[in-house]
Amino acid sequence: MTTDPWGRVDDDGTVYVRTSSGERVVGSWQAGAPEEALAFFRRKYDALVTEVELLEQRLTNTDLSAAQAQSSIDRLRSSVQGANAVGDLEALERRLDALAETAEQRRAAQREAQEQARTEAREIKERIVAEAERVAEETTHWKSGGERMRQLIDEWKAAPRTERSVEQALWKRMSAARNAFSKRRKAYFANLDQQRERIRVEKEKLVAEAEALQDSTDWGETASRYRELMQQWKAAGRADRSAEDELWARFKGAQDVFFQARSAAFAERDAELQDNARAKEQLLEEAKQLLPVQNPRRARSQLRDLKERWDAAGPVPRDSRDQLEGAFRKIEETVRKAEEQEWQRTNPEARARAQDTVDQLRQSIEQLEQQVEKARASGNERKLREASESLETRRAWLAEAEKTLQEMN
Repeated sequence: MTTDPWGRVDDDGTVYVRTSSGERVVGSWQAGAPEEALAFFRRKYDALVTEVELLEQRLTNTDLSAAQAQSSIDRLRSSVQGANAVGDLEALERRLDALAETAEQRRAAQREAQEQARTEAREIKERIVAEAERVAEETTHWKSGGERMRQLIDEWKAAPRTERSVEQALWKRMSAARNAFSKRRKAYFANLDQQRERIRVEKEKLVAEAEALQDSTDWGETASRYRELMQQWKAAGRADRSAEDELWARFKGAQDVFFQARSAAFAERDAELQDNARAKEQLLEEAKQLLPVQNPRRARSQLRDLKERWDAAGPVPRDSRDQLEGAFRKIEETVRKAEEQEWQRTNPEARARAQDTVDQLRQSIEQLEQQVEKARASGNERKLREASESLETRRAWLAEAEKTLQEMN
């Protein structure tokens, strides 16, 4: 009988493997020496060792999934348990047990990673849905809002998937937000179309009136009405672009016809009024000779004559009217002020009041002079000082009052 630490060959050629529970027949060998039989069955054991080592390397060095690893472990375990091989089969099973524990750890880690990935995916898609709902409820910038909604749909498609139930619930909200946005946008533009149609009808009326006025020669009243029509046009808002452009062209065309005709009429009239302007320029030069005013009464008489001639000269062109009228009014104002000053100077009542003021001040000064003398004689310094100060003030007032009275006289 030939033996080995892990097996033996009986005299009849039966091959056994030794285990902790006893020997087990793994085959028979009739073709050669017993040593060859043991070597043959040891090679089968070595093949199993090689498979176990390869699985250990894959589980250690690659991202082999726990499920794939466990499937390989179960297959190898079945092969080892019923193996027709000679070797330490129980040692192989212990190595497979260790691999099974490693696979379970990987399974737990993969479950945790998957749960983390699902959580992150859920958070990403909840953020996308929340923004989509905000856009659907709040935005009134329809172009940018529509573009942002399309971007959010693309972000949803690109985002990782989470649990099926959560995915379906979030997509239901996403789809509802997109539909709500589309309904709000359609309602807005439908209402906008109605508003634009009302505006178009209103502006049609404004255009019709503008065109009816374009041949008017009532320049002032019609120009004022055109300004009112323009204010109404601006306040009405905008119709759709094509109608707005067409209506504005008609409205502006009617205005241009009227104002061009008015400008031509004014230009013709201004040419006729140039003689009037030259006459008033000559009158203005004569009026300037009254300044500075020496004799207000004579200046007023001369200015009255010039004013009659000024009015008789008639209207002047608009571009020179303000300048001429302003210069003449300035001369009139200067003469008027000179008359007022002359009247105030020669007014008997004013002279009487001025004379009365002078008399009162002189009387007050005489009294103060007596008080000064008394205070000086009695040696009362305080009364002397007070009386002297009052006396000085009254003398200054008297000088001014006498000057005013002299000017009046």
